[in-house]
Amino acid sequence: MIQSMTGFGKHMVELPNKKITIEIKTLNSKNLDLNTRMPSQYREKELSLRNKISKELQRGKVDFSLYAEVTGEETSASINKVVVKNYIEQLKSIPERGTKDDVELLKMAIRLPDALKTEREEIDENEFAAIEDGVETALQEVTQFRLDEGKVLEQDFVLRINNIKSILAEIIAIDPERVEAVKERLRKGIADLKENVDENRFEQELVYYIEKYDITEEKIRLDNHLSYFTEALNSQDSNGKKLGFIGQEIGREINTIGSKSNYAPMQKLVVQMKDELEKIKEQLLNVL
Repeated sequence: MIQSMTGFGKHMVELPNKKITIEIKTLNSKNLDLNTRMPSQYREKELSLRNKISKELQRGKVDFSLYAEVTGEETSASINKVVVKNYIEQLKSIPERGTKDDVELLKMAIRLPDALKTEREEIDENEFAAIEDGVETALQEVTQFRLDEGKVLEQDFVLRINNIKSILAEIIAIDPERVEAVKERLRKGIADLKENVDENRFEQELVYYIEKYDITEEKIRLDNHLSYFTEALNSQDSNGKKLGFIGQEIGREINTIGSKSNYAPMQKLVVQMKDELEKIKEQLLNVL
């Protein structure tokens, strides 16, 4: 079953003093492009989280965000009293400072550099284990989202492939008419020259000309490629690159039929097949 590269997953982890929010968004990309955003205290665990996400999602543009909100009294930030006191003394010494009181001076001082200091805290292993579980849950949501989107894409692919098969059946049906039309054009061309020709030689040249524009092999190969695409679509793994390669082969056979057809009704059908294939190619960009 195919998967889309578009997905979204979100999970919140409730800890005694924190609320951790995990979000994962994915879009289509040729390779894995993983961007992470998290508080600095969790950076030491970034590699472990990246490996987990990469293994699960495989391909696509992935944005991973981890937000931490302190809900208890515990905090790693504190006022740098020495620095703030020094700032206030300097602010008081400024001439013509007006009627600002100490509260206003404190507000100004607290905004200045190094007024607050943050103590680096080690990540508790139980906390990180809870975060890992949260990431796993968010990844499961992303995968389910991708599968649901993949079902929609699969329905569209099946429709387009069946449309091409139907058009191919029309091409096969009118091929004898095309051959007769080609023969008639040649006979008319000879007649317009008002020249007597050797019928045997004419028939030989006609056979050569018809063989040159024969599309029997292309019709067979195109039918095989369409069946192979459907088979790959129903495989256990989602392989957008493989489907893309098959799509290229389908396009090659369609183009060859178009160049060989030399018959307006058939060329119109070829254009219809190209239109269906183009829609398939556009959607293949979203397949994992």
